[in-house]
Amino acid sequence: MAENTQKDASQQVAQQVQAKIDSWLNGNYDDQTKAEIRRLQKEDPTDLTEAFYKDLEFGTGGLRGIMGVGTNRMNKYTVGMATQGFANYLNQSFAGKEIKVAIAHDPRNNSRFFAETAAGVFAANGIKVFLFDDLRPTPELSFAIRYLGCQGGVVCTASHNPKEYNGYKAYWDDGAQLVPPHDVNVMDEVAKIKILEMLSSLAGKT
Repeated sequence: MAENTQKDASQQVAQQVQAKIDSWLNGNYDDQTKAEIRRLQKEDPTDLTEAFYKDLEFGTGGLRGIMGVGTNRMNKYTVGMATQGFANYLNQSFAGKEIKVAIAHDPRNNSRFFAETAAGVFAANGIKVFLFDDLRPTPELSFAIRYLGCQGGVVCTASHNPKEYNGYKAYWDDGAQLVPPHDVNVMDEVAKIKILEMLSSLAGKT
């Protein structure tokens, strides 16, 4: 009986993973992403399952994970979702004001790309963006937020993690990382962004 229950649960998970994979292959995602999914289907199905078996969670500090395609990876779609949720909360918290954010990044692979992705989503939400034109240490972002009178900020950095990883850290108007109640509130807003197709405008960006 227990074995059958476990088998049924495994089949259900497999079906859920496949449904996510199919939604990316058939949805409005860029061709490069779809090609990588097809490659993994043939060459590394285990890694493909890892990439889709859950959603990359926005925690108290932001996002952190392995880069690649899928809902459980750092890519332009998951970064876009996180930024959309953050933008929604900023617009709610500072309604009627000009909202500004500063964005910095480290030299890790894709950090500049993720920073530009975040900048595009913020701008699409009517938020003024100050994007550093080159690498900056995180303390400089904190200074810029306060100096420029920003309501928030983001730094794209893998910190101490291995080269396969990258991260996305969110900051508030005091130049510090999100703390209660803002961290939980942003997490709630990000959790509402369930449909990646909402960010289909990112599909054309490589």
